[in-house]
Amino acid sequence: MNMTHSRRKFVGSMAAAAGATAFASAAWPAEVVHRNVSAFSLRHWQDYFDDLRHGAILSDTGQRILHFWSENESEYLVFPTSIPVSPELTKLGRTEVVGKRVNPDWRPTASMLERNPDWPRYMPPGPDNPLGTHALYLSWQYYRIHGTHDERKIGRPSSNGCIGLYNEHIKILFDHAEIGTQVLLV
Repeated sequence: MNMTHSRRKFVGSMAAAAGATAFASAAWPAEVVHRNVSAFSLRHWQDYFDDLRHGAILSDTGQRILHFWSENESEYLVFPTSIPVSPELTKLGRTEVVGKRVNPDWRPTASMLERNPDWPRYMPPGPDNPLGTHALYLSWQYYRIHGTHDERKIGRPSSNGCIGLYNEHIKILFDHAEIGTQVLLV
């Protein structure tokens, strides 16, 4: 299996992205067990899915990490995410990708407008669009896995229900995920 991100490489890149000094070291002996301060751990698709028909996405809201496995197991991708701001906005369970859109437009839901009455009723595609450059539409109405124009949101509870990724990462996931990709939010 082609591991796009090793654990050590991922933790180091997360630290670097956060402005910290990368703390992953290639000098660590393999037999020594180290605590993972990021709480990140690799996952195995077999623990969550019966098969990889159309691929699989696991979004771990506790770790704020999204895992993707391709149908033929040749790709395992891992990305940091944003998560919903509250448990009330967090939907967990099984769904699937039912649509894909490059440069999505955005319309806030009625409940979003109730909480934020000054928000625009519509936003066309563009650099300020909250859905970023790409969006995967899920079978749950109003829920998406999408990019974000506000990179400060990644790694934080900051969304109104969706799972957000850096625009560079959603493009990679968008290119790999297909209609029918299984999705599980835990």
